[in-house]
Amino acid sequence: CWITQNLGADHQATSATDNTEASAGWYWQFNRKQGYKHDGTNRTPNTTWTSSIDENSDWQAGNDPCTILLGTGWRIPTYTEWKNADAGWDSRTDTYNSVLKLHAAGYLHKSDGSLVTRGSFGNYWSSTQNSSTGGWNLNFFISHSFMYNATKADGFSLRCLRD
Repeated sequence: CWITQNLGADHQATSATDNTEASAGWYWQFNRKQGYKHDGTNRTPNTTWTSSIDENSDWQAGNDPCTILLGTGWRIPTYTEWKNADAGWDSRTDTYNSVLKLHAAGYLHKSDGSLVTRGSFGNYWSSTQNSSTGGWNLNFFISHSFMYNATKADGFSLRCLRD
């Protein structure tokens, strides 16, 4: 069972390119409990941004925002679960037309937490690391959808899965 809106969103996205804060929800750095909203100008909370994460660990259960915010049984999907969910998606239109209604919520840049590509690109964390500095995420845009290894310091959206 998957949630059909981003963790922290007020509602489900209205289109593949919905660029509203209410649909985007919160953005999360890999293996961090703290989420961030972004109104297009400012990031909240305005706490110190972590511009580099180097730790040899998958996302730890005690830091999983899905469990923390939704309760026991909810968690971040693994790399394999994202790969299995991808039913041949070739674009952000395909991801939105799926039952998950994934949309291009953009992301927060590793250097300073600034908002990038909202309405164009989608990046959704898995709980699986690729290296001490990189984690796997589902990445999609106008003509591609694939699993990508990104720096753990980027802030991506989360979709939660219940066992």
